[in-house]
Amino acid sequence: MPVPFPPALALSLDLLRCPVCRTHRLRPDRAALRCPGGHTFDIARHGYAGLLTGARATSGDDAAMVRARDRFLSTGSYAPLREAGARLAAGAASERATVVDVGCGTGYYLAGVLDRLPGARGLGLDTSARALRLAARAHDRAAAVAWDVFRPFPLADGTADVVLDVFAPRNPAEFHRVLRPTGRLIVVRPTGRHLAELRGRLPAMVAVDPAKEQRLHRALTPFFEAVATERVEYSATLSGPDALDLVAMTPSARHVRPADLDGGGALPGRVTVSALATAYRRR
Repeated sequence: MPVPFPPALALSLDLLRCPVCRTHRLRPDRAALRCPGGHTFDIARHGYAGLLTGARATSGDDAAMVRARDRFLSTGSYAPLREAGARLAAGAASERATVVDVGCGTGYYLAGVLDRLPGARGLGLDTSARALRLAARAHDRAAAVAWDVFRPFPLADGTADVVLDVFAPRNPAEFHRVLRPTGRLIVVRPTGRHLAELRGRLPAMVAVDPAKEQRLHRALTPFFEAVATERVEYSATLSGPDALDLVAMTPSARHVRPADLDGGGALPGRVTVSALATAYRRR
C-alpha cells in the first residue's frame, strides 16, 4: 500500500533544498522527495523525510532513550521549560511564523511553540530516526526531517522566523543563514544547578560544564546579540520510574551502572530544574 504524503511535510516543502545540489527545491514523488538534479530521498512510513547523505551520524538517541524521554516529558515535569521557549518565540514572531527546531527530539518543544502560534508551521531536524517517528506526529503543523546539526542545513536562506534550540547542539553560522533578518534564535540550556540532586547521587552523570555560558557567548557573538533572557528554575517531584526515565533519556545513561539506580528507589524524589532561555536577534 502506498505511503500517503505527510500533510505537515507538504506545508514545509518550500523551505527545503536538496542537500546534494544545495540549491534545487525538492518535489514530492510518491513516497519520496526528488530534486531536478535526480537526487531522491525517502519518506519513512512514520512520516519524516530522510535527507541525510553520506556517512550517517551516530550520536542520535537510541530507542531506549527516546522511549524514556517520551515517558518523562509526558509527566509535565519540563512543561515550564517548554512554556518559556514558546513564550519567547511567540513574543518575537507572528501567528503565521515558520519555526525550525534544531535537535528537535520527539518534537515536544516545537509543539509547544506551535500551540502558541495558531497559524505557524514547524520543521524539526534531528539525527535520531526513533525520535523523528514521534516528532513527525507531535503536532499537525510540524514536519520532521533527518539531519545533522553540524552540517549545512537543507534549508533555503532566510526562511525561518524562529530557530529553536533546546538542550541541543548548535550551529551558529547556519542558524544565522536560515533566519530572516527580523528572526529570532531561542536557546534553552541548563545551568550548573540543573538536576544537582540527581548528579549528587550519581557522580557518573554528565555534569554541566562551568564554562558553558562563556563558550556559548563566544560561539554566538559573531552572529547574534541577546535581547531577552529568562531564568527558569523550580523543584520537580519525581516518582522512582520518573527518575529512572530522567537518567535514561540523557547521554548519562551510557555512563551510569544499573546497580547505581536500584530500580529508582535510591534516586531523589525531588530535583531542581534550572535553565536559561534566551532570545537572540541577528547581527
